[in-house]
Amino acid sequence: MPQDRHLSTRTAIPRDIWALGLVSLFMDMSSELIHSLLPVFMVSVLGASVFSVGIIEGLAEATAMVSKVCSGVLSDWWRTRKTLVVIGYGLAAFTKPLFPMASGLSAVFLARFLDRIGKGIRGAPRDALIGDLAPPHLQGRCYGLRQTLDTVGAFIGPLLAVGLMALLADDIRMVLWLAVIPAVIAVVLLVVGVNEPVATQPVSARHDLFSRKTVSKLGSDYWWVVLVGGMLTLARFSEAFLVLRAEHAGLALTYIPLVMVVMSLAYALSAYPAGVLTDRRDPRWLLAGGLLVLVLADLTLALADRVAVVMAGVALWGMHMGLTQGLLATLITRSAPAELRGTAFGFFNLVSGLVLLVASLLAGFLWDQFGPTATFLTGAGCTILAWLGLVVHWPRRSHSAGQSS
Repeated sequence: MPQDRHLSTRTAIPRDIWALGLVSLFMDMSSELIHSLLPVFMVSVLGASVFSVGIIEGLAEATAMVSKVCSGVLSDWWRTRKTLVVIGYGLAAFTKPLFPMASGLSAVFLARFLDRIGKGIRGAPRDALIGDLAPPHLQGRCYGLRQTLDTVGAFIGPLLAVGLMALLADDIRMVLWLAVIPAVIAVVLLVVGVNEPVATQPVSARHDLFSRKTVSKLGSDYWWVVLVGGMLTLARFSEAFLVLRAEHAGLALTYIPLVMVVMSLAYALSAYPAGVLTDRRDPRWLLAGGLLVLVLADLTLALADRVAVVMAGVALWGMHMGLTQGLLATLITRSAPAELRGTAFGFFNLVSGLVLLVASLLAGFLWDQFGPTATFLTGAGCTILAWLGLVVHWPRRSHSAGQSS
C-alpha cells in the first residue's frame, strides 16, 4: 500500500513540470560542460588571475540574478511566463558558441554576461510557472524534481567534458564547441513540450510595477525568506572556486570536470528527498541542517591537502545545495501571493545576485592575498553566522502549507 501511494505521488506531478525539468537537464548539461573547464581555461590558457575569475564570475552571476527581477515582474504583469522562459533559454543557447571563439578575457566576459542575462530572463518566470502548475500538496516535490533533473544535467555535462578532453587530447576549444548541441535540444523541447496554464487574473487586478504597494503585499514572511537566502549566498560564493581548489590540490587538467560531476551527483541525490521532506516536515530544521553541511564543506575544502579530501568537500557542498535550493523556492511560493509569484522570485534573486557579487569578489581577493584556506574558512564563518540568525529567529507562522500530503 505505501508503495502504491508513493507511485501515485510521482505520477501526480504534471507532465509540463517533467518537461521543464528535462529542459533544465539539457541546458545545464551544456552550461556545466563549459563551466567545468572555463575557470582553468581563463587561468591556464588566457592567463587570468584568480581575482579576475572572481570578478567575471561574480558580475556574471549577479547579472543573472538582477535581470530576474524585471522578468519576474513582467511575467506577473503580462500574465504569461512561457514567452519569457523561451527568450531566456534561447539567448543562453545563442551564446554557447561565443566561449570556444573567445581569444581573450573580454570575449569570455561578454559570453558569460550574455549567457547569464539569458539565465536571468528565464529564472523567475520558470520558477513561478512551476508554482502555477504544481498541486499545492506537491510543491516541494515539484521543485525538488526540477532541481534534481537540472542537477542530473550538471552531472552529465562535466562527465562528458572528461571523456571529450581525453578523446580530443585536451583540446578545450573543441570540447566547448560540442556544448552547443544540448543547448539547442533544450530550446526545442521547451517550445514543443511545455504548455502554460490559462491566466485567470483579470487585467484590472494587475499590480503596479515596482510600486511600494506591491512590495508591501509580499509580506513579512516572504522578506524573511529573502533575508535568509541572502545570508546563505554570502556564505556560498561561485562554484568556480571549487574547480580552482581541485587544481590547486594537484588534479590533472583532463580530470578537472570531475569536480562538477561530484558536486552535481551529490546535489541530484539530495534535491528530491529534500523536496519530499519540505512537504512533510517543518522546513526550519532542513534549512538549518543544510547550513551545517555547508560549514563542513568549507572546513573540509579549507584544510584539504589531497585531491580525495577536496572531492569530499565538493560532495558536501553539493549536498548542501540539494538540501536548500528547492526548499527556498518552495518557501517563496508558499509565502508570496500567487499573483505576485514572478515578482517574488525576481526580488529574491536580485538580493541573492548582489550578495553573490560581493561574495565572489571577496573570495577572489582572499585567494590571491592569503590562499584558498583563508577563502573557505571565511565562507565557514559566514555560514555559522547565517545558521545562528536562522536559529534565533523563525517567523511565528511556520511555512507549513502543503505539508499534509
